[in-house]
Amino acid sequence: MFSNTERSGNFAIDAGISTITTSSFSSSLYLTDGEITSKPMVLFLGPWSVGKSSMINYLLGLKDSPYQLYTGAEPTTSEFTVIMHGEKTRSIEGIVMAADSSRSFSPLEKFGQSFLEKLIGIEMPHKLLERVTFVDTPGIIENRKQQERGYPFNDVCQWFIDRADLIFVTFDPTKLDVGLELEMLFRQLKGRESQIRIILNKADNLATQDLMRVYGALFWSLAPLINVTEPPRVYVSSFWPYDYAPDTSRELFKREEISLLEDLNQVIENRMENKIAFIRQHAIRVRIHALLVDRYVQTFKDKMSYFSDPDLVFKEIVDDPDKFFIFKSILAKTNVSKFDLPNREAYQDFFGVNPIGSFKSLSAQCSYSGGCLLDKIEKAITSELPGLLSSINPGKAPPGLSSCEATGCGDKPKNRYRKN
Repeated sequence: MFSNTERSGNFAIDAGISTITTSSFSSSLYLTDGEITSKPMVLFLGPWSVGKSSMINYLLGLKDSPYQLYTGAEPTTSEFTVIMHGEKTRSIEGIVMAADSSRSFSPLEKFGQSFLEKLIGIEMPHKLLERVTFVDTPGIIENRKQQERGYPFNDVCQWFIDRADLIFVTFDPTKLDVGLELEMLFRQLKGRESQIRIILNKADNLATQDLMRVYGALFWSLAPLINVTEPPRVYVSSFWPYDYAPDTSRELFKREEISLLEDLNQVIENRMENKIAFIRQHAIRVRIHALLVDRYVQTFKDKMSYFSDPDLVFKEIVDDPDKFFIFKSILAKTNVSKFDLPNREAYQDFFGVNPIGSFKSLSAQCSYSGGCLLDKIEKAITSELPGLLSSINPGKAPPGLSSCEATGCGDKPKNRYRKN
């Protein structure tokens, strides 16, 4: 079964995804083999000292072991820590992880050496880690400027968010305020609502009545940041290896813990479907990017004359693409959702790095024997990747390109982990 995903990933690369996309903006449009074959990723985000590291220690049974994640009342985690499976227990430096092309973390090298010094990998032989990878992140500190971290913290978070199968955003009863950095984090989570789970940790520190008030205050703080009809699932418990405090909602906390573990197991069980869907979604983004670049190229050629200054002509196009109907023409002529279109400013940066003269039109990317690159991506999106998906779930009809499921044209995100 795993080889199906490998084949789909190799097909996507052969189909020209890596050829058409020569750079990236926002999140990378280039998908490596390591990312395709990686295990499901569970990402822990949230303010400092709310129990993210303690929760990972608890789930993996690391308490009192040499490799338990350090915890404390003060901000303790200043690194991005990746906990993954290995034959023996050892730590791996970030520069080693980024240099290993067989891993899914080699693209992180683009964030610079300062970040790689803040990236740590821990390998250990553990049954759960054979099926999933955990990522612990530095806690959000509202009174610290991002620049003081020495690396693009928000960009790094976005990279992990884009690749996470499950995102635990953790709070505790003492840290419910929403500041600028947390607000920025939730903006980065937009479009990933189906993967978000809110954790109200250390719940046994409160009596039942106080816990209800804190629960309401948490939703009041987060409501402006999560603009969806269906709110994320919230788990209320104390995720650490200690007995619950007396006179608290013990049975509720136990049921919540069991539900969280079932949720985690569901993500692991759906790893093949999620990976194929991720590759297909990636192919849709690449297709849109290729169509937009081609439209920029064609508009530039149409506007050029013998006496024109090419730099001035293209600057006018890039500065005001709506004047030349760049994006509207893509929506009119192709089956593309307006919700999938990247923002205009992204292409100013893109063409600032990649000169317009370095691109051929899509019609020139065809050959008699090999066909057209864009047709291969279309075939992957409309038939081959859905075919892989239907082979795993024979009872489910594969999505077509014209459906909202194919392009994500609906306003309400679909919760792929929600049980029927």
